[in-house]
This record gives sequence, structure tokens and C-alpha cells, in this order.
Amino acid sequence: MLWRDGRVQEGTTAPFDLADRGLLLGDGVFDTAMALGGRVVAEEAHLARLVAAAASLGFRFDAEEARTAMRAVAAGHARAAIRTTVTRGSGPRGLRPPAEPRPVLWAGAAPLRSSTVFAELSLGWSAIRRNETSPTARHKTLGYLDAVLSAEAAAREGYDEALFLNMAGRVACAGTGTLFAVFGTSIVTPSLSEGVLAGIVRARLLALAPGLGLVPSERPLAPEDLAGAEAVFVTNSLRLVAPVRRIAGRDYASAGHPTVRAVRAALSAEIAQACGMAPEG
Repeated sequence: MLWRDGRVQEGTTAPFDLADRGLLLGDGVFDTAMALGGRVVAEEAHLARLVAAAASLGFRFDAEEARTAMRAVAAGHARAAIRTTVTRGSGPRGLRPPAEPRPVLWAGAAPLRSSTVFAELSLGWSAIRRNETSPTARHKTLGYLDAVLSAEAAAREGYDEALFLNMAGRVACAGTGTLFAVFGTSIVTPSLSEGVLAGIVRARLLALAPGLGLVPSERPLAPEDLAGAEAVFVTNSLRLVAPVRRIAGRDYASAGHPTVRAVRAALSAEIAQACGMAPEG
């Protein structure tokens, strides 16, 4: 299902300007959200992040149009993945952006299997580094080739997903999510300055943690720090909380760890309340 130019259509094909900078230069941003019972989970947070990402690239778009698009493709779905994409639009040849951008926006929905949520993951180290000095490392831009190539390499080695270090050799993130490590009552995640996306679920867990008796911390993590972690999990808006069962050659009993189970239950309850549904197990 696709929303484009004010209407919803079946399929994924629509007219497109081949001079669009999103296609030619990756000049654009996107957002991925979960829809439950026809509602976009954490809608305001997703819209705010999409607006901030575009602003970081130097252009604006109509946020209310994006809201309309997201809601339109979410409607009627029991569970779906919603992707909203905004490019700077077309422009003259060359790298410099046009003085007056004409953003292009569309949104699509795809069924999301219930088995995706809270599913365990195995992670393999990527040979590609995350560039923490780049503004694009903190936003979902259309230049995702590093993640694509790392995902392919991880799959060839038998892992579900890639795990990135940054240019300084510290832990950054997984290919599609934020990494958390559990040390006693502390849950630690790399700070945004390490080249980490400002994840929606990441922010919610940092806010929920104190109410669960946990101490949230944003700080650098070295690869060897993970060897001392009791559990590790990855968060994003579709998986929510994904326990990590293995990183390279090291196994973790993350799925059954009390802290992982507690944050999973708290997040599930919050989302269910917001969407008027029963919490998931």
C-alpha cells in the first residue's frame, strides 16, 4: 500500500522524477514506525524525528502531510511497518542543493509478522565503521549502503544482523537498531555522539528505566566491555526489544534475563495502553 499526492493506492508504483535528488544523491530522510490496530505507535515522536532529520540536511516539509500519509496507510492494518520517505526533490545538476527545495513525500505500509516483535538476534561485527563525525550517522538518511552491505556480510557468516564499531573503535549500534548492555541494575547504551541514531524506543527505555529500578546510562562502550555484560539487547520500532543470543563467538542468555524481561514488559504495556490493546507477552 502506498500514499502519494494525497491518495492511497495499492502496490508500490507511482510516477517519479528521475532528477530527484533522493534518487541521484541520497538527499533525503525516512522514518520507520509500527502500526497497531490502525494506529501509528509513538506517532508524535516519529514525526518530530523526521522533521529534525530533514532540518539537519537543510530543508523543511509539511509535517501535517506526513501525519496524514502515515495515518492513511496505517488504517485497517492490525499490524504493519510504516515507512515515510521525504526527499529534497528535484534540482539542477550538481551537488549544491536548490535554493528553493520542493520536497517529495510518500508513505507505504507492509504487513509486519508478530514473530518479528521481541525476536532474538545474533550479531556479527561489521568490517565497515560507523562515522561518528558525520551528521548523517545520527539521522535516517537515504544513504544506507553501509548497512545494506554489512547486513549481507553478516548473513553470509550466519548472523541475523551486523554490529558496528565507530571510527574510534568503540561500539556504535546494530544495523537496524540501538544496542543496550546490562550490567547489574544498569542498562548502558552508547551516547548519540558515538554515531548512534536517536532511536524512538531507545528514548522510551531510557525514560522508563528508573521506574523499573534500573539505572540508565549513555556512555562509550568498548567491544571488550560487552564481554562483561550479563545480557545484551537491540531496540528499534519494529522489533521493540530484541534479546541478543550471540555476538560473534560469545553467547548470552539475554531472553530470560530479568532486566530484559522487565523492559520488554514495560514497553509492551505502554504501547498497548496507547493503542487500546492488550499487552503482548
